[in-house]
Amino acid sequence: MNITARMAQAPMSGYQWLIVGLCTFMNCLDGFDVMAVAFTGPSVTEEFALSGSEFGLLVSVGLIGMAVGSMLLAPFADLIGRRPLILISLTLGTIGMFGAAMAPSVTVMSLFRLVTGIGVGGILASTNVIASEFSNARNRGLAIGIYTAGYGIGATAASLVAKTVVGGDWRVVFYAGGIGTLFALIVIAVVLPESVAFLEQRRPGNALERINRTLARMRMEPVTDADLDRAAAARTETGRAGSGWLKQLLTPTVLLWLTFITIMFGFYFVNSWTPTLLVEEGLSESAAVTAGMAISIGGTVGSVLYGVAARVRTPRAVLIGFSLLSAAMMIVFILSTSTLWLGFAVGVVVGALINGCIAGAYTVGPPLYPANVRSVGMGWALGMGRIGAILSPTVAGMLKDAGASATQLYIGAAVVVALCAAVLVGLRRYDPESRPAAPAAKETLAAA
Repeated sequence: MNITARMAQAPMSGYQWLIVGLCTFMNCLDGFDVMAVAFTGPSVTEEFALSGSEFGLLVSVGLIGMAVGSMLLAPFADLIGRRPLILISLTLGTIGMFGAAMAPSVTVMSLFRLVTGIGVGGILASTNVIASEFSNARNRGLAIGIYTAGYGIGATAASLVAKTVVGGDWRVVFYAGGIGTLFALIVIAVVLPESVAFLEQRRPGNALERINRTLARMRMEPVTDADLDRAAAARTETGRAGSGWLKQLLTPTVLLWLTFITIMFGFYFVNSWTPTLLVEEGLSESAAVTAGMAISIGGTVGSVLYGVAARVRTPRAVLIGFSLLSAAMMIVFILSTSTLWLGFAVGVVVGALINGCIAGAYTVGPPLYPANVRSVGMGWALGMGRIGAILSPTVAGMLKDAGASATQLYIGAAVVVALCAAVLVGLRRYDPESRPAAPAAKETLAAA
């Protein structure tokens, strides 16, 4: 049995949960980044005299960067390692955040938003895989749920900073994001280990020493070069027997892409446009930020809630339920915002459900791929998902300029999210955790 299979069956150690915590911390940066733009939207729009379409493009340029980072940087995680790519990506994120804070024009700000997005895309493609690879089979859904909750924590932090500077200097929000990203860079450089799955697959010069050092911290027995040789031989034999694996993965890959596209369309619409739309519907800027903060607060709960539910039912089935409920509650939310306390309460539910959908996509994706292409598979899924994220604020801005109301925009986004459920039904036959022979499939996956 190889190391990955042993980790899948062994109990989770405190050290493994620490790694999940570090990944969660880095996911906070994504939440802070996206909501920094959303919550400062009215002030940025006023300072640079932006139209709705122009603001939508400002939001989208960061998401384009995320797509580029996820799709172009992710393959390097399977070549140079998850850890080095994360450090490079955090450096880019730090530069982008501080650059946006000092931008004298919307053009310069857009350029640094692109750099930040590239960094965040690289971070997400690697941290999602690390959190999955360091989790055992039983707790993988919960671990990814906790990881995804980082987005809500970061978004809430952005909303709190934005709320303190309402009517003041919006640049403070981006300075805070730059400081947080720089702090993450230092912590990760000191604490985060390389993925054991990567070391087992690639076997750099000091792989055995690094693997055993990490296994000792996980309270697992050490391995020898002979163990790594046997695991490599088994992978080679499996590769020969399944030479058509790329063709077999094509359909589930496309379905996974559609899952990410539909979920991220709704997710980024809700998180990017809510404060600005509510201000234009008559709410004060402070009240709109409060409603947006409710969505962020709900997100921290919903991701973990999804993880708990995924321990009872298959992650794919739980995700179907979350996507349908998200669509319904998005419509209820926009119809209830005239009563602030009700809108706040429903906003918490919307945030919980839509963030739970992101956790679900992150959980369903990794088991579809063998370890040696997992970062590429998830990186491209995240990158393709950014198509939905990019289209969402851009299309919303164009429709808004054409006269669409906030209610109409929310209903349209809800329909897109509901389409995710149909896609997930088609993914069932390819999901190792949904097939009748789930235990055997999991064991085979772990050995891949």
